[in-house]
Amino acid sequence: MIDLAAETERLLAFAEGSRHPEGGFAWLRSDGTPDLDRPRELWITTRMTHVFALGELLGWPGAAELVAHGLDSLRHDFRDPVHGGWFAQVGGSTDKRAYEHVFVVLAAASAGDDALLGEALEVLDTRFWDQSAGALVDVWNRDWTDLEAYRGANANMHGVEAMLATGDPLWRERAVRVTQRLVVDNHPRLNEHFDEQWRPLPDYNVTEPAHPFRPYGATIGHWFEWARLAFTLDRSLFEADARRLFMAGVQDGWDGSGFVYTVDWDGRPVVADRLHWVLCEAIGAAAVLGEDALQAEWWDLAQERFIDPADGSWQHELDPSNRPSSTVWDGKPDVYHALQATLIPRVPLRDSLAASLR
Repeated sequence: MIDLAAETERLLAFAEGSRHPEGGFAWLRSDGTPDLDRPRELWITTRMTHVFALGELLGWPGAAELVAHGLDSLRHDFRDPVHGGWFAQVGGSTDKRAYEHVFVVLAAASAGDDALLGEALEVLDTRFWDQSAGALVDVWNRDWTDLEAYRGANANMHGVEAMLATGDPLWRERAVRVTQRLVVDNHPRLNEHFDEQWRPLPDYNVTEPAHPFRPYGATIGHWFEWARLAFTLDRSLFEADARRLFMAGVQDGWDGSGFVYTVDWDGRPVVADRLHWVLCEAIGAAAVLGEDALQAEWWDLAQERFIDPADGSWQHELDPSNRPSSTVWDGKPDVYHALQATLIPRVPLRDSLAASLR
């Protein structure tokens, strides 16, 4: 089996190249060079700050300075000093998105920055948390006057990850409510997209099925991710659902040589390209659920097809014949999923990876 500690270090070394000279972290190309022509993305800076916070807990040289670099950018470059919250991009979109805001929470929690964490949770509580629905709303405009008539599972799933990382009983209780709505009450294949009344939108983005954040149909990788998070959140409540989702991901997602990205509502592949993060989440779920034989098989696939020994990191996308592709993603934007996959099998199961490492 692959040396997971060595792979963690290799990913951290690759990730160092993402440091943006103007603050935060840049989108990395396939060869690991930063694409400084792209706007700085909040989701990349938050996730890479989280990654380097884990690196600091592992004792990785230079990680602490990179964490400070990321936190400084969150306090200044991305933060809206007028209306509060964080911009989706620097010099680009001024939307305020739940997806990115929960990663501000995760980055602050992993880094142990209580002031930033408190501010981020205040925004999450007052702007995104819908108490009546027991879930997060999705996208506001800059001054919080216009809320998009869309509700999404993706932001809420990562919201559960962030809520767990806070260590706060109130947010844990909210994570249970989110999981109840979007896992237990969301059969048979998990709907990803809803209207403002939380009614499913099964045909959402049917003309844009390869969307990186809101694809049409059911997203296989999220079944694995939900399985891991639900099991971690409360085994007594959600173990059966976690195992159901895990096995469904194997049944519908595995086509004999890799995992497809999405399936339709009958379980037929829609986008058959292989996304690296789907395999990473399958590995993480297998580790948590004790599916050791499958985990070993999937690490073999990762080593054979995804891990890039020449340019570093993992290929972010392969086509159905397992050749590098860019239908959904181009380059290697971040190492969040891959790095976590190397850690989950070898640390104690806690509410967050930072808690496990501490």
